[in-house]
This record gives sequence, structure tokens and C-alpha cells, in this order.
Amino acid sequence: MEGLAEPHSADGLQVSEEVYWKSYYLESDVHYEWNNGRLEEKPVSDYETYLVHAWFVRLLQFFLDTRPIARTVALELGFRLPLPTGTVIRKPDFGVVRNDNPQPLLPLDVSYRGIFDLCIEALSTTGRGAVERDTVTKKAEYAAAGVPEYYILHREPDRQAFFTRTADGVYVPIAPQDGVIRSRVLPGLQFRMTDLCAQPAPSAMVRDPVYAWFVLPEWRETEARVVAEAAARQDAEQGAASATRRADAEAQARREAEHALAELRAQRGAES
Repeated sequence: MEGLAEPHSADGLQVSEEVYWKSYYLESDVHYEWNNGRLEEKPVSDYETYLVHAWFVRLLQFFLDTRPIARTVALELGFRLPLPTGTVIRKPDFGVVRNDNPQPLLPLDVSYRGIFDLCIEALSTTGRGAVERDTVTKKAEYAAAGVPEYYILHREPDRQAFFTRTADGVYVPIAPQDGVIRSRVLPGLQFRMTDLCAQPAPSAMVRDPVYAWFVLPEWRETEARVVAEAAARQDAEQGAASATRRADAEAQARREAEHALAELRAQRGAES
């Protein structure tokens, strides 16, 4: 659009860590990470991949609403990784800090001073470098820094990856069970891999055994209460109807008895 200039990119610029924190970390137009003295611009994912990421983040929030054992941060908040090969500062697309992490996530933090328990990246396939950064470079960095789990999300299932860190400090794929990934960092969090692309609505998930216990449990409780109240009303109505029928039958029996008694008296009167 005329009059609107594209934000200038400083990707690849050599700057000190001090300059990065002061001048580039909080940059609003372009998000930069810092790799041992060099700025790296975070690439943008396509919209379909964004939808996969957004669905998963919503699922994660459903889980934490039900079991609040961790806090989450988005792209704007990064963390420092002192590695044997040098220091890097990364801004994962989404990060999770457990409540029992040795370094708590504090209300006024603008960067996280500890190591995330889970890092999530929405893979950008805009170029080979962008792909390698998430699938190779960051994978190695996160593992070396001690991030227990690392997820890579993408619109193509073959490009999705879910890693857990072993005692030896390396990532191995999380083995799905019946197509379901289960987190070790967040016990109870589970999701069907095909659902990342299918993205079922909460109204379907509340009846799905994979998600039912943590997606909108109050929905199921309300539904169960409504069903129970309806059953109670039906029982009461049936009970009232049954009582009415019994009363009618008893009244009819009394009328018939009175009629028979009247006939008997009339017959005896005629005989006398």
C-alpha cells in the first residue's frame, strides 16, 4: 500500500547481547532472536499452520483450566540459553512453565529467567533455513539447555514432531498410543494426532474419551444435572399419574360396592 513502508529487517546483523536486549528484544514490528552475537528474524508461518497452533493452544488452555499446574507464555517472551557452543536467546512461539519449576514465572517478567518445561514452535516452511532452525538447530539447543519437551506443529502431519528429553539429554520422539500423544511434562494432557488438522469443536470433544475429562467438564456436569432433573420430573409426573389412577380405581370400586349394596337392600325390601 502506498505510503506504508515494509519494516526494515536486521536479520543477520552482528550485535552484542546488551544491544539485543536494549534495542531488538522488544521490537514490535519484527521478532528477533539472538544467536551468539547475531540477530535472527523469526519467520512467519502460513495461516493453516497458525490454525493448527491455535487449536492446540486452546486445548492446552482447556487442560490448564481443569488442572492448573503450569503457566503459559506466547511469542513476545524469550529465554536465555547458555550452551557449550555459545549463548542464544530464543522466543518460542509458545512456552509452558510448570508451577514447580525452580524458576517461577513472575508477573512482571518480560523475559523468562529459567528453562521452559515445554517449548512449541509453529514451523515456517518459507525457506530451508527456517525449517532447519526449528527442526535441527532449536531442537539441539532446547535439548542441551534442558527443555523437557519440544513440539513442532505444522499443517502437514508429516512435518509435526513431538519430543521428550531422555536422562542422557537428547530428544526422542514421543511414541503415540493408538494415535494419541500423551505429555510427560503435563500429566493428563493428551491429544489425538489427527485432530491437530481436523480441529474438532469443544462440543464434540466433551464427549470424546480422549478429551472428555478436561475439556469443559462443567458442560458435562450441567448436562448431567439437566438430564437428572428431567428424569426426576418424569418420575414425579409418572408417580402423580399413578396415584391419580389408583385414586380413580378406588373411587370406582367404592361406587360399584355402594351400587351393589343398594341393589341388595332393594331386593330384600321387595322380598319382605
